[in-house]
Amino acid sequence: MRIGYLECFSGISGDMMLGALVDAGVPFELLAETAAALNVGARLEMRKVSRGSLAAIKMDVITGENSESSEPEHQHDLGHSREPHGDGHEHNHGHGHEDAHSSHEHTQEYHAHSHQAHEHSHEHGPASHSHEHAMHRSLSTILGIIEAAPLKDSVKRRATRAFQLLGEVESAIHSIPIEKVHFHEVGAVDTIVDIVCSAAGCEALGVDRWIASPLNVGSGTVTCAHGTLPVPAPATLALLGDAPVYAAGAPMERVTPTGAAVLRMLDVTYGTLPAMRVEARGYGAGGRDTPGEPNLLRVLIGEAEDDVAGEAEEYSEGTESIAVIETVIDDATPQLLAYVSELLLEAGAWDVYRAPVQMKKGRAGVQVTVLSSPKLLVTLRDLLLRETTTIGLRWRLENKVALEREFVEAETAWGKVRIKVARWPSGEVANASPEYEVCRNIAHQHGIPLKQVMQEAMRAYAEKDRASNEGGKTNVPEKGR
Repeated sequence: MRIGYLECFSGISGDMMLGALVDAGVPFELLAETAAALNVGARLEMRKVSRGSLAAIKMDVITGENSESSEPEHQHDLGHSREPHGDGHEHNHGHGHEDAHSSHEHTQEYHAHSHQAHEHSHEHGPASHSHEHAMHRSLSTILGIIEAAPLKDSVKRRATRAFQLLGEVESAIHSIPIEKVHFHEVGAVDTIVDIVCSAAGCEALGVDRWIASPLNVGSGTVTCAHGTLPVPAPATLALLGDAPVYAAGAPMERVTPTGAAVLRMLDVTYGTLPAMRVEARGYGAGGRDTPGEPNLLRVLIGEAEDDVAGEAEEYSEGTESIAVIETVIDDATPQLLAYVSELLLEAGAWDVYRAPVQMKKGRAGVQVTVLSSPKLLVTLRDLLLRETTTIGLRWRLENKVALEREFVEAETAWGKVRIKVARWPSGEVANASPEYEVCRNIAHQHGIPLKQVMQEAMRAYAEKDRASNEGGKTNVPEKGR
């Protein structure tokens, strides 16, 4: 399996993605030809730069309006919908999310933008009075441009999906029909080139699976026509969904809507660097050089270790994130800890267990460990702090793999017993065990040993399973957790 790993320690934007792809071996000529094939009056330029003393590739989208700029940074992303322009349509006002990684100024019939620290300021150039008449492109127009381009169908499909996602989030954010979402011409051109060229570059690398690190989305605010907005911007946040995010470094916007759309377009999963043989690496630069923290996106391309890749593919459907919460207590009674364990389970924890530990100064303590869905992390954390005597705890996110489980019924002399059956992805039975509560009730009701009930239930299940296999019949079990 060929893997592409995106290290987003300083976020991700469209130009950073293109730079990383070229640095990793994608021919610049391929991306330049892709940009030209779109026929939107834009071309790509490549230059070598240094970010935090590390060499990287900086890619720029050059249009007719910004071609005279001495530092041809660009404004890619769709912006936020502004007031209607008199035609009954809402128009997106490109407020330059890509500025998170660049500092630039446009002085034609569109806004000039400049990032300083965490602020996103808007100024108008000499022709700003004519901005109301600037051209805009609707989502359907952009999709038509992509469809008409002489590119591979797989590239078109990916790029089309990215723009559909962009249109959907803008429609939801501004409560307007998707067909009324329009993109400002300059921002739309840059975004089209970034997304389509990213799709073409990723296609050229032949990657089977894309994985990304947790995303440094940045912090602070951006100021646009709609006022001061928090980072990450609403469109970015909507596109990222439940992706793992954090904020580090100087306040600035680090993940842009275009970057988020590229991640969604590639069906990225998130996690740590997998076991792989790295064959190529690339560094893509953002426009701003942030002292002490390289403003870069790194991509690693290589082959997964066969055993690890096979195992990951085999268990991919059963893998999910799990939150682990732990605290060590030395001044609570056993009764209190038992009570709190019940509360945690009632609140939705998957499991709670306690283990004796030796603490400092020779004190005996109890480590309480809670396993749950990450969505319940805050709820269960607060419950522990409120109900126990602890004044601190730790938590982490891990990966959980679970076999598919189902329930079948086995007929015994005392009635039916539910059997929990776990299966390998191939369908073969990995384990089977009778439900404790059912067996307990039967043992209590009939005055017989619990172990006898459980043994008889397993014997009955084994006979039923053997008869089913010999007869070529497939039982339709009741699915269980």
